[in-house]
Amino acid sequence: MNLRKALVLAAGKGTRMGSLTRELPKPLLPLGGKPILRYVLDRLAGAGIQEIGIVIGYYGDQIRAHLKDYPLPLSFYVQHDLTGTARATLTGRSFCGADPFLLTFGDILCTPADYGGLIRLLEPPAEAVAGVKFVDDPAPGAAVYEEQGRVTRIIEKPPPGTSTTHWNSAGVYAFAPRIFEELERVPLSPRGEYEITSAIAQLLAAHHTVRMYAISGRWMDVGRPEDLRCAESLIASAPQNEP
Repeated sequence: MNLRKALVLAAGKGTRMGSLTRELPKPLLPLGGKPILRYVLDRLAGAGIQEIGIVIGYYGDQIRAHLKDYPLPLSFYVQHDLTGTARATLTGRSFCGADPFLLTFGDILCTPADYGGLIRLLEPPAEAVAGVKFVDDPAPGAAVYEEQGRVTRIIEKPPPGTSTTHWNSAGVYAFAPRIFEELERVPLSPRGEYEITSAIAQLLAAHHTVRMYAISGRWMDVGRPEDLRCAESLIASAPQNEP
């Protein structure tokens, strides 16, 4: 698969970070002296990504300013209504065009090797690949059900203790451009947002192939203040040749 574009969602307010994001967007919070977002971009580059689109919103000008000298071509897209990940992804549609692309959130740490694994699985007839992590209970995220590596169902934030799967969406995906047709039709969820998982559920309902990729390397969702110290330890333990 000739996939060379990545779209990074970095528009949110990061409310779970409390006072840390009062005057700073969450993707710019420092880890070991470097913002979270720089790790994301550097690792995408390490996976062979050549162009990156970034969806910004909350304190987006700070993100633009910080990345003004980044060595890869960057394009910025402003999400004015922060109403969920489906709308955020649609904001970057002109960047993706008719090309396949990786999608990741700006606070998810993943290795170049795992990005590469997602890319390799996006081959016809697959329209999407969902990165997943094995967890005790996927209630805080999205429960992913599969059969022989193909996703059969995805449920956003299921009630605790109700899931019969241990696979949780890892916040990294590879998509063929068809996903935008589904994103346009996503309804408002019971949580009051337009969610990327709803678009994947629509692909499944239309009998399109969605594959699952199990993340095996160092991965972390840096969503809360207590995650920052763990993320710094994770980065410190990475091989020297990993960005």
